[in-house]
Amino acid sequence: MNQFKGKSFLKLLDFTPAEINTLIDSAAAFKKMKKDGTPHRLCEGKNIALVFEKTSTRTRCAFEVAAADLGMHPVYLDPKSSQMGKKESIPDTARVLGRMFDGIEYRGFGQEIVEELSAFAGVPVWNGLTNEFHPTQILADFLTIKEHFGTLSGKKLVYMGDARYNMGNSLMVGCAKMGMNFVACAPKKYFPDKALVDQCLEIAKETGAVLEFIEDPEKAVAGAHVIYTDVWVSMGEPSEVWKERIEDLTPYRVTKKLMDTAGDKCRFMHCLPAFHDLKTETGSEIYKQFGIDCMEVTDEVFESTASIVFDEAENRMHTIKAVMAASLADELPL
Repeated sequence: MNQFKGKSFLKLLDFTPAEINTLIDSAAAFKKMKKDGTPHRLCEGKNIALVFEKTSTRTRCAFEVAAADLGMHPVYLDPKSSQMGKKESIPDTARVLGRMFDGIEYRGFGQEIVEELSAFAGVPVWNGLTNEFHPTQILADFLTIKEHFGTLSGKKLVYMGDARYNMGNSLMVGCAKMGMNFVACAPKKYFPDKALVDQCLEIAKETGAVLEFIEDPEKAVAGAHVIYTDVWVSMGEPSEVWKERIEDLTPYRVTKKLMDTAGDKCRFMHCLPAFHDLKTETGSEIYKQFGIDCMEVTDEVFESTASIVFDEAENRMHTIKAVMAASLADELPL
């Protein structure tokens, strides 16, 4: 019996710790099957829509490869391929897509959009990223942490930088659910929304999680198992904010000194893409304007043996596969 069948995956707040563990364990089983070459076409003949209002390398590739492995046919809809929100309302789009597809992924803007799609589609909807939450990324992160540390409970994760948006929010929720120690390290104005913090503190009372909000980087990372960071300017924000973010967040850059403070067992994580060198258009432009050769993490840390960012990136596929199978398959591999 698959307890998830027919359900959407919109945010981790909707799931119990036991359910989250089941999805992670299922992803690990799918990963082993993939490595062993064992077919697992549990959703043979189904069709899914991938609605992308924001582009992505990892999310699109993970959904498409995972869908193919499960025996499904994915259809990619970029902003030019859909009239959603322009000539057609979200409820109308949802009802059209729900008549043609067995599941819908949405990656874009407000959380209310993916929630509305789920309310009207009549089929499972999966959140590939909104402004507020990025739940599939957190499943990949937690699978990666379990692979390297054996367990999640009691592990300390420090998020460096702007913790007000999807990654800071989702990591805080995930850590609260799984009994971890979450630290947001940033200037106070970059801490998560108080209402969400309060909600997570209530969850933490049940799970034993510890939530901290610290401005001093060296104090924050002491004893950390994972130091996590993300780009300083999120997709959809104006380029004018770069100057302010660089001034505010440079002290929170992940450097070798910071990793050394945490200890040699600490691992570095990043949801990618990362601005750690000058090999991107954005990185080169920032260098011309501000004279810095990296942003949220140094190249030394990114390329170090402590960096597990590509394990993390690969695990997007396995955990997304688990999420889609959970919604659409009769049974999950565990």
